[in-house]
Amino acid sequence: MHRAFCWLLAAFLALAAPTAFAADLTPLVRGLGAGNYAETEKAIAGLAETGDPAVVPVIEALQAGDLHVRKSDGAVVVAKRAGNGYALTDPLTGGAIGEADRNAVEKIRINNALRRTISATLGALTLMSPDAGTRRQAAEAVFKSRDANALDALNTALAKETDERVRRAMTQARAAVLLAGEASDADRIAAVAVLQERGDQDALALLNGAANSGSDAVKDAAKKAIASVEQRLALWGAAQNLWYGLSLGSVLLLAAIGLAVTFGVMGVINMAHGEMVMIGAYATFLVQEAFRQWAPGLFDFSILVALPVAFLASGAVGVAIERSVIRWLYGRPLETLLATWGLSLALQQAVRSIFGPTNREVGAPSWMSGAFELGGLTITYGRLWIVVFAFLVFGALLVALRKTWFGLSIRAVTQNRSMANAMGIRTARVDALTFGLGSGIAGLAGVALSQIDNVSPNLGQGYIIDSFMVVVFGGVGNLWGTLVGALALGGVNKFLEPYAGAVLGKILVLIFIILFIQRRPRGLFALKGRAVEA
Repeated sequence: MHRAFCWLLAAFLALAAPTAFAADLTPLVRGLGAGNYAETEKAIAGLAETGDPAVVPVIEALQAGDLHVRKSDGAVVVAKRAGNGYALTDPLTGGAIGEADRNAVEKIRINNALRRTISATLGALTLMSPDAGTRRQAAEAVFKSRDANALDALNTALAKETDERVRRAMTQARAAVLLAGEASDADRIAAVAVLQERGDQDALALLNGAANSGSDAVKDAAKKAIASVEQRLALWGAAQNLWYGLSLGSVLLLAAIGLAVTFGVMGVINMAHGEMVMIGAYATFLVQEAFRQWAPGLFDFSILVALPVAFLASGAVGVAIERSVIRWLYGRPLETLLATWGLSLALQQAVRSIFGPTNREVGAPSWMSGAFELGGLTITYGRLWIVVFAFLVFGALLVALRKTWFGLSIRAVTQNRSMANAMGIRTARVDALTFGLGSGIAGLAGVALSQIDNVSPNLGQGYIIDSFMVVVFGGVGNLWGTLVGALALGGVNKFLEPYAGAVLGKILVLIFIILFIQRRPRGLFALKGRAVEA
């Protein structure tokens, strides 16, 4: 009997304990709505001292602007819009406590000083979270706020931390607090070493501050660390520019590779090539709209469906253009240029009439969203997939031209059109299918560009000149030349931009290509064919 009573008493105390603890927090929560910033800051400090995890949602609601005071009884509540009024919840328990009119509650306002205090408090409170990701985010928050009040909590968390990445983040946050506050020279010099190892722009800013204040020993250590960090950042900056150049080069490769096929095989200066890119982008938009309407749960697969749709749509338009216009203009380059330029204007106007002149939204699937850090590089998943896709398209086209009957026919017509015709190859059909292939690849470029650029009737115009430069620089009709030309021009553009600017950089590239063509009229990799021999 006595044992059963003890069990019941223990169970009652266990159930009653959280309520009692929450009741102890209530006066501090009420203090948040005292009406002046000083009292609010004092209440925040009191809540932080408790170390109770229940405090976190209260402070977060204050930071988000959802914390209000109920005028009838002075209670602090979380109020969110619901119809013409507010839905109220308890900030400690999260339980619903009814509704109120807009005039029945008053928002607790905060200023910039309180925002900094709130960020530091949240960082300190979440340093002991059971989730490693939360602890790491808390350490980063303390690193940015450099609040000396978080130092004790940081030391306590460091003593218990076992995750190496989180421990490193906490060590760096501690170093930032020590370097920004009052500490001994030995601690500040040790903090300089930690920040030197971190080696990013945030660390450099802290080190610059330390180099201008404190003892001579600290200043000397900070100056040496600054030189080391600047050298490392310069190397990572060059690597970042190299990545940007590769990314731009892959985009140019996608836009130019179809032009290399049509221009190299057929000798046609197709000024409507950019519109084939545009058609591919709008095909992607239509596919995504269909997924949004009929299969929103499968939206992540929409981009995969858009690839064949864009290829077929752009390819079909390309075949139609070749059969209706270009076939009558072979051997007349000026007329071909003017005719395709007129077609480009007509296609742009047609798209404006159907879709309107404004940009269209094309979403990115979840696996193409976000970014990741690789050392000092920031790489977005969207750009990474475009680079991979560009090389896959290049490889597939290379295999198709070398290993298939259609590719053999294209190469035969390129090298000797008359002999190919005499051998029974239907050159007119090869011309149409080749133009369709080049246009279809341009459509694939439109799918990729829709993920990084605005989808509008003018989408292709931004890439047509660069595409011609890539093809001419690499060698007309040579795929390897197109690859090298695209990557080279993309890299040079991105390396020139920080020093000369985007516009002047492009002008310098154009001047270089003009001078280069004067010395090598056939480009880097000359390819013999009827366009050259003519």
